[in-house]
Amino acid sequence: MASSAIHGFILALGLILPLGVQNVFIFQQGALQQSFRKALPAVLTAAVCDTLLIGLAVAGMSLAVLNNSWLETLLMAAGSIFLLYMGASLWRKQPGSASGEAAVYSGRRQIAFAASVSLLNPHAILDTIGVIGGASLQYAGADRLVFALSCIVVSWLWFAALALAGRLAGRWDPSGRLTLLLNKVSAVIVAGIGLGLLYTAVTRML
Repeated sequence: MASSAIHGFILALGLILPLGVQNVFIFQQGALQQSFRKALPAVLTAAVCDTLLIGLAVAGMSLAVLNNSWLETLLMAAGSIFLLYMGASLWRKQPGSASGEAAVYSGRRQIAFAASVSLLNPHAILDTIGVIGGASLQYAGADRLVFALSCIVVSWLWFAALALAGRLAGRWDPSGRLTLLLNKVSAVIVAGIGLGLLYTAVTRML
């Protein structure tokens, strides 16, 4: 059970670290709002959306591959390939300047925007349904639940920390060096998880 919790924590952390639209928006609201509390609509909406996607991914994948070991292995292999591709892409990715000017959003606008970039983002859906759902296939019963809960905890902690970091630091890192470092670290983590998942899939086929 401890191993499934650690696996879920590391996998979710590796997937959530890259500064995409969702993360940049939450960081900006944390930096621009008058207080951390006023950035909570964005934080809570993103966390709830991730919780929903993770729950659907783990439960849906479980139902889809029930008593179907061939499909299970195929999905695990596909998830590992996607992770390796994502790791390579993150390693090559260079920080760029954000387009448009950041704006202070009202609570309702924060909720609407955070929900749209969370639930209508193909990248986020692939992360949760394809990768987290596929990785959950290694576990059953309580271990699978612990794995899912670990992923969910990472989302809640990360979004809160991101808004807090924005609040404390404001607009910093104009050179993009921190973004580049986060991408490199995330690339290593994601690629490592992908190799582990690929190893598990291959051993099941042998």
